[in-house]
Amino acid sequence: MEHADYAPLGATAAAASTAIVLCCECGVAIQPNPANMCVTCLRNHVDITENIPKQAVLHFCRNCERYLQPPTEWIQASLESRELLAICLKKLKGLKDVKLVDAGFIWTEQHSKRIKVKLTVHGQISGGTVLQQVFVVEFTVQNQMCNDCHRTEAKDFWRCLVQVRQRAENKKTFYYLEQLILKHKAHENTLGIKPEHGGLDFYYANENHARRMVDFLQTMVPARVTTSKRLISHDIHSNNYNYKYSWSVEIAPISKDSAVCLTKKLRHQLGNLSPLCLVNRVSSSIHLIDPLTAQIAEITSQVYFRSAFEAICNPKQLVEYIVMDIDVIMDKDRKSYPGQGQVSFKHALCDIWVVRASELGLTENTIHTRSHLGHLLKVGDSVMGYNTGEANINDPEFEKLSSDIIPDVILVRKHYDRQSRLSQRVWKIKHLAAEATDERSKYDYNEFLDDLEEHEDLRGQVNIYRDSNKTAPEATDDLPQINLAEMLEDLTLECADDEMGDGQEEEEPQL
Repeated sequence: MEHADYAPLGATAAAASTAIVLCCECGVAIQPNPANMCVTCLRNHVDITENIPKQAVLHFCRNCERYLQPPTEWIQASLESRELLAICLKKLKGLKDVKLVDAGFIWTEQHSKRIKVKLTVHGQISGGTVLQQVFVVEFTVQNQMCNDCHRTEAKDFWRCLVQVRQRAENKKTFYYLEQLILKHKAHENTLGIKPEHGGLDFYYANENHARRMVDFLQTMVPARVTTSKRLISHDIHSNNYNYKYSWSVEIAPISKDSAVCLTKKLRHQLGNLSPLCLVNRVSSSIHLIDPLTAQIAEITSQVYFRSAFEAICNPKQLVEYIVMDIDVIMDKDRKSYPGQGQVSFKHALCDIWVVRASELGLTENTIHTRSHLGHLLKVGDSVMGYNTGEANINDPEFEKLSSDIIPDVILVRKHYDRQSRLSQRVWKIKHLAAEATDERSKYDYNEFLDDLEEHEDLRGQVNIYRDSNKTAPEATDDLPQINLAEMLEDLTLECADDEMGDGQEEEEPQL
């Protein structure tokens, strides 16, 4: 009898644990909960998103294409990007009261000035019940000019100025640096670029951007930097100072194909190099080659400015010669020379006899010299060189040299007909400022374009574009040319970076 009494008690407890109630709204049988409502009725009566606004405003600057992230920060963000989604979520004040599960954009027309975001949230109501709700927030994009653009329109906007100058007759290094800036987009944070005599001025609103530009210039070419600042205003109550900063970047006055005369101390540091050398290339350092021995050397920016020197001859002083005879010197036939430095394997040393092009057929006296261009020249070719005997050279180191070690002619490079090269040229390059081309020397600029055609490693750092206004003529084997594939590849990459979908090309700069 005792066991019979306990059995009903256990059955009663089991029945109580599985008891059900009716929903107070719709009468559906449900398990008991604090609200005594089914899930459908709870969703109809309780809104966990009531404190979250369903409409908001985004401020967009049309000049710099940035969005405002409160309170004062402007951020670059493309449509349907993670950055733009983060800005939209930060605009919703009541979102912190619920748990965000998912968020994503709903497609809207690009010019509708509307951005829709679909959100999924979890919220807990009284009694511990957790609800999930999906809703859409519509953002209206309003145009508002940012502070930086306001200052730009007010014509009193820049705080930092970077002045780039190369005070030299041969400015190929400056042209090369300009193309490097375009290639790496180092100028994208500038407020303005103004051409000045001898160079360009870059204006910045942020000191960090200006310092980044200066570091880029020092990395790419040998340069010396001078910094200065000027006090604009001072608040004596808060002890705040407003300065304008200036960086003067002086590029080494040395460019490709210039002839230089080295000091005795510097020659010993470079492996007992000959005093008269040619500038073979200028990158982050200056690369020299001895035309008489094909010995090469490299001068870093620090070494150069510690004992700076200038060019004694520039490409404007080049004279055209005709090759009458040439004898390539094999490596086994080379006599020992006093230099202990590295020898270039890209060049071939040769004995060569030339005559000035203006005197061809008028004289039989040929000029003998030694050159590093044995791999390029043959009998009958035209070659450009410096006539050291007739050149007006005012250099103290050159005056100390003995006449026995000064060659009569220093050959620099092979010469091609300029008109033929212009007719074959179906490509173009861009410039930082179109007005700057008016101050440039036509001769040096055309020499730089010739270097791009002759040296593949040089044009590898330059964006070259197909000129649609010109038609490709028949190819000539003798003239160096740029392959059409190189132009198309660079053009495709540039268009992808700049998001140029219309296929339009920039106008060709006028010289």
